[in-house]
Amino acid sequence: MLLIGSHVSFKSSDQLYGSVKEAVSYGANTFMFYTGAPQNTKRCKIDYDLTLKARNLLYENNIELKNIVVHAPYIINLANNENKEKYEFAINFLKEELNRVSMLGITLLVLHPGSYVNLDENLGIQNIINALNEIIKPNQEIKICLETMAGKGTELCYKIDHLKRIFDGLKFPDKVFVCLDTCHLNDAGYDLNDFDSYLKKFDDKIGLNKIACIHVNDSKNVIGSHKDRHENIGYGTIGFDNLLKIIYDERFKDIPKILETPYVSDCESSKNKTYPPYKFEIEMIKDKKINDNLIEEIKKFYN
Repeated sequence: MLLIGSHVSFKSSDQLYGSVKEAVSYGANTFMFYTGAPQNTKRCKIDYDLTLKARNLLYENNIELKNIVVHAPYIINLANNENKEKYEFAINFLKEELNRVSMLGITLLVLHPGSYVNLDENLGIQNIINALNEIIKPNQEIKICLETMAGKGTELCYKIDHLKRIFDGLKFPDKVFVCLDTCHLNDAGYDLNDFDSYLKKFDDKIGLNKIACIHVNDSKNVIGSHKDRHENIGYGTIGFDNLLKIIYDERFKDIPKILETPYVSDCESSKNKTYPPYKFEIEMIKDKKINDNLIEEIKKFYN
């Protein structure tokens, strides 16, 4: 079965229940959300009644809880320990986030591994290892999925070797997995015209069984640009056919595929509104046919 969905909101007023409703409106059977704004530490208390309503709605729409993904906030940087207080804060905040995810009954957490900033690559990787070894418990059910990055600035895990070194240093590697991001792979320098070649390298060094989630995004950038700018499906440099091959690869049929493509901007409006593209992109993916009028149809639908 095709598991396809998108990033959705998680608001304090309706929490996971609202996230499920939004995903269903897009025709999705999986989705991803942040439990609060990704740029800050403000978090609402998890409401048990809303969580129960959400689970009932999931059941009614044949969406399995095991296929839902939470994304950890961007403010967590496990690669840099120049400031010991900030480093410990990042570790403790991720521990708290794991508790929140557990309260929601979700078992997949995607994490940007971090940037080494003024340190060096080797120390940055070791910092990630040290942090994960402090955070991960042998009996935890949540899989931490390290996201493949674009290599912007000093961020790590844009190379397979970075991930390999992290896995080799973990006390509990069975609790850690990988989230592939197609835009990031392209921008990191991997040619998705030959995705099998990338997977062969990944399998040799880490193992395909370690891939637990895929972020499906086109890219605004040429290969190897290290810029990380997502584009709508079929409108970027990766292309619709390449993305479709990844989405429908039988090796990943049981893995959530999550769209993080940009909202469509209505530049003609004086208020410059933006609209989510996911309902239409999911339809394209299910139909296996690109919609050349995607942007205009999205604007028309929301107006």
